[in-house]
Amino acid sequence: MARWRQAILVLYLALLIFCFACSAETEGKQKQRTAAPVTVGSVIKKDVPVQIVTIGNVEPYSSVAIKSMVNGQLIKTAFKEGQDVRKGDLLFVVDPRPLEAALKQAEAILERDLSAVKQARANRVSNESHLKHAEAILAKDQIQAKTARVQAERYGVLAGKGNVSKDQYDQVQTNADALNATALADKAALEAARATLRASEAALEHTQAAVRASRASLQNAKVQLGYCYIHSPLNGRTGNLYVKEGNIVKANDAVLVDINQVHPIYVAFSIPEQGLWKVRRQMALGELKVEAWIPGDLKQAEQGGLTFVDNAVNRTTGTIRLKGTFPNEENRLWPGQFVDVVVILDTQKDATVVPSQAVQTGQEGPYAFVVTPELTAEYRKLIVGRSLNGETVVTEGLTPGEKVVTDGYLRLVPGAKVEVKGGPRKAAPTS
Repeated sequence: MARWRQAILVLYLALLIFCFACSAETEGKQKQRTAAPVTVGSVIKKDVPVQIVTIGNVEPYSSVAIKSMVNGQLIKTAFKEGQDVRKGDLLFVVDPRPLEAALKQAEAILERDLSAVKQARANRVSNESHLKHAEAILAKDQIQAKTARVQAERYGVLAGKGNVSKDQYDQVQTNADALNATALADKAALEAARATLRASEAALEHTQAAVRASRASLQNAKVQLGYCYIHSPLNGRTGNLYVKEGNIVKANDAVLVDINQVHPIYVAFSIPEQGLWKVRRQMALGELKVEAWIPGDLKQAEQGGLTFVDNAVNRTTGTIRLKGTFPNEENRLWPGQFVDVVVILDTQKDATVVPSQAVQTGQEGPYAFVVTPELTAEYRKLIVGRSLNGETVVTEGLTPGEKVVTDGYLRLVPGAKVEVKGGPRKAAPTS
């Protein structure tokens, strides 16, 4: 019986030792599992751009709605929809035949009026000659009349003294009266010649005015005929063709096609008025760079410069409109497209930067967990600045070279053991 009890006691002690060993092993494993798995990132120093980020809309550098300037049938389209065209390229032809006929008619009218001017000049020359002839005759006859009058007066004195007969006196007086009448007739003829000359000069002025009018009509006919051939006023890309060949078009009526200049191109955007002073300050120092990021195409940003600041703030929205100009050599920017706009104002040198995932917000404000060399989590209160491209600037609370938790912090408490998974996640380098 004693042996049996002794055997039971030994078995009980062995079982107790086994349970104690299992309990110790389980406790060890539990202690190992208390190390929380985390992902860490590096605290680094880098130059960080000071930026304004907003949304913009792409606008053509210049846009023209092409219309016909004359009435007629559209007989030719010299381009394809969406084709690039150069300034001066032929776009459309409106049937020129009616205006060609009008041009020929204007040329004929001008030729007729030029002939009339030529005839009027000839008439004036002839009338000037007639006037000179009348003046010469009048001068001659006036001299003869004066001589005859003097002779008649002398004969009158002699007849009174009886030195000449009355018949001789009467003959001399009759001759003097006849010559005086001739001089008076010559004077009337001279006035008529002068009136005729004035009439010919007026006729010449009238025909010359008609020539000026016909020249203007001819020039207008040439201009109207030129309007039949519609050329591109700028370098650009054509859009949808609104009117097809064969249709009748009217002067300054329907748009035939729109042309947008896309080299260079504008990106228009608005910023809050609070940022206006920063923009103006930097513009005074030099050109401001503007980046345009195309949604879904993160290959690279289009680079441009700020070229326009509106002259007033919108009172309703509290924003001001700006424009950047971009070369757009690869046609990545397209009119009407929405893009993400970044205005680079300045660069913050040697800023302390961490991945934005590492910065959390608690009751006391921003904080982060730093992984110590002993692999424990250390709680740090932070003062943070701007966040950009997944990074946050920290002005107080962290030192470059430290490791901060970027994932797994939900299970952490100050002093908790951590297990780092993978390598540290670094902030992106300065581009």
